[in-house]
Amino acid sequence: MIISASRRTDIPAFYSEWFYNRIKEGYVLVRNPLNAKQISKVRLDPEVVDCIVFWTKDPKPMMPRLQELSEYCYYFQFTLTGYGRDVEPKLPDKKKVLIPTFQKLSEMIGAERVIWRYDPIAFSERYSMEYHLKAFEQIARELKGCTEKCVISFVDIYDKIQKNIRTLEMKDPADKALYPKEDLTAFAKELSSIASDCGMKIGTCAEVIDLEEAGIEHNKCIDDALIERLTGCKIKIKKDAGQRDACGCVESREIGTHNTCGHCCLYCYANYSPESVKKSMEKYDPASPILCDEMTEEDWKHITEPKQKSFLDRQISLF
Repeated sequence: MIISASRRTDIPAFYSEWFYNRIKEGYVLVRNPLNAKQISKVRLDPEVVDCIVFWTKDPKPMMPRLQELSEYCYYFQFTLTGYGRDVEPKLPDKKKVLIPTFQKLSEMIGAERVIWRYDPIAFSERYSMEYHLKAFEQIARELKGCTEKCVISFVDIYDKIQKNIRTLEMKDPADKALYPKEDLTAFAKELSSIASDCGMKIGTCAEVIDLEEAGIEHNKCIDDALIERLTGCKIKIKKDAGQRDACGCVESREIGTHNTCGHCCLYCYANYSPESVKKSMEKYDPASPILCDEMTEEDWKHITEPKQKSFLDRQISLF
């Protein structure tokens, strides 16, 4: 079983103490966002956890205790973009804090276990293609030797972020009248060339557009091939049917909670509003088995424990 920690929030940045407590306890409770009465107990012991995939914009709070994960395979998806505080209002300073944090994390655990995400890419008068190319190159130069892969995606204009996008006067990259495929392909070729010069492969996250001619492949963010490489074992696991068709990820168990990411980035689909985030974060209890939530007596009666097993073939191969 693979643990996703988390597509819904930034656990390393805001809830690392809670996460380490859950590791000690050996389980976590997760409420189904589509059915609030359904709560699952997810095991976290190394016998069944094949890998933990962390999604973060600031893993620094988690890093001093990484030795507590010595029994686990894990890697980080680390988002680092060129946006200013008009888009990412609450992130630490990128040059002074986040880039050095990326470099330090790579030094600690290895470049193969820190994936750089430059996503989502959105365009506006300020954030033009030229702007993104310049920002991407500046970051890529700083991260040279610190990662092997960069993942990009173009922003998806979900209903819940339309107001924010309009405020920033951002355009939809899927609008072919504004951004013909040949223009996006030319832009992608530039990104691919920069990444290659810095020793990185580049892939897309859940993108329908084919950028193969730009040297960019469809990526698996939760990646069975990488997990096989990190563990030295084959893994027999299916594509995640719960994700969008364009998503290449394999199956995982999500342990995060919506409306709990304090970064409050304007393109975020996991937060509904700053007010909802504030309300949820006020419920944070590092000792609780469930993240930023409260368990009622009725909740405790209806916990289910779905079948959970390792998908690794742990037989040692001579080849």
